[in-house]
Parts: sequence; structure tokens; C-alpha cells
Amino acid sequence: MIKKVEKKLVKNFIVTGVLFLVFVLFTIGVSTIDVQPIGPNGSRVGFATWNKLAAEMIGLHPLCYTITEWFGYISIMVAGCFALLGLWQLIQRKSFFRIDGDILLLGFFYCLVMVAYALFEMVIINYRPVILDAEEGLEASFPSSHTMLVICIMGTAIMQFHARIKTEMVRNLVEIVSALMIVATIIGRLLSGVHWFTDIVGGILLGTAFVMLYYSVMLLSPEKCDIHSIYHLKNVKKS
Repeated sequence: MIKKVEKKLVKNFIVTGVLFLVFVLFTIGVSTIDVQPIGPNGSRVGFATWNKLAAEMIGLHPLCYTITEWFGYISIMVAGCFALLGLWQLIQRKSFFRIDGDILLLGFFYCLVMVAYALFEMVIINYRPVILDAEEGLEASFPSSHTMLVICIMGTAIMQFHARIKTEMVRNLVEIVSALMIVATIIGRLLSGVHWFTDIVGGILLGTAFVMLYYSVMLLSPEKCDIHSIYHLKNVKKS
């Protein structure tokens, strides 16, 4: 069983590394391939031919934008609930180091995601295909930080729900709703027309890479991450 876990760990970190590498290469491609001034105010966008075609086919749908905004708010509330769980454990157990390992790791994970979010607000790869606020003007668009955020929060939340919700019917329902929220956000964000197609792809790649990183590190330290024994080893035994 230990060998199976070790092989799983190696495979997970390889997949994680490949996802981050693909994102980096894709970002380089967006920055250098077929860059044309097709955005508002002549802003330049990579893969311009494909992005322009997708934008013309999709158009602008404010309702999809509003719905996905609410999905983002719900995701942030979910993250806040896990933060409160960590705070409650800290108060009850009177030691930072007695907080569940997976919750501590989740906190560091959220911080990492916020750093990535802030980074791409400062390092502009391309701007949105539309100006949402005339006063604010052009806004950073790559990768879709909204897509990335929902994937990261709800993706890791599914792991937490799987381990912490004891009632199978409730657990399955919550996991399905979380997964549907991720899918709906990706599709809705694309259909909203406030991002280029490549922005959505970038958000999916980066968000998935972060979730895989969390999962891989979580399984790396079973003695510190209680969720490991509940979630992973249980599945290994079944196999």
C-alpha cells in the first residue's frame, strides 16, 4: 500500500508540474503569437485571429456575467467558512500547530492563489475585449482570475467536503453542486463576453494546476494532514 501511495505522489507532482509548464508556455504564446490590436482602444491581444472570431460568435451577455459574479461571491464565502473553521480550531485547541493540517495547508493555498491573482493584475498580458467601467478604462484580462478563483476554491472544497461530511447523500449533493458551479463559471464566463477565449483557457490551466498542487502537497504529509488518511488511503484500500 505504501508503494502505491508513493507512486501516486510521484504521478501527482508530475501532473502538477506539467500543468504549470503548459500554463507558462501558453502564456508565452498569448504574449507573442499573432498579437494584433483588436481590443478596445487598440489594445493588443495574442492569438488574435481565434480570439476575434470567438468574440464575434459569442457576443456580450450581461446576465452570464452577473451569474458568474455571484458564483465568485459564493466561492469566497466558502473560503471564509474554512477560514472560520481554522479560527475555531485555534481558539478551541489554543495552539496554531494543533489546527488540522489540511486546514493550515488550505490557508497557505489561499494566500498563494491571492498572490497569483494580484500578480496578473500588475503584469498585464492583455486587456478585456470590452470596457466595463468607463472611468476605470481598460482592465487586465489574462488569465481569467474569476475562473481561476472558483476552480481553486471549489476544487479544494470538494476534497474537504468529501472528508468532513459524514452523510453520504449530503456529501454527494454538495460535491455535485460544487462541481457544477465550476463548470457553470467556466461556461458562463466565456459566454459573458467579458474575456477573450484564451483568458478562459489560461484561468482553467492555472486553477487546475493550483488544485493539483494542493492535492499533491496534502498527500505528501499524511501525519500532518488528517484528511490524507480519511480521503486518500481509504480509496487506496478499496482499490
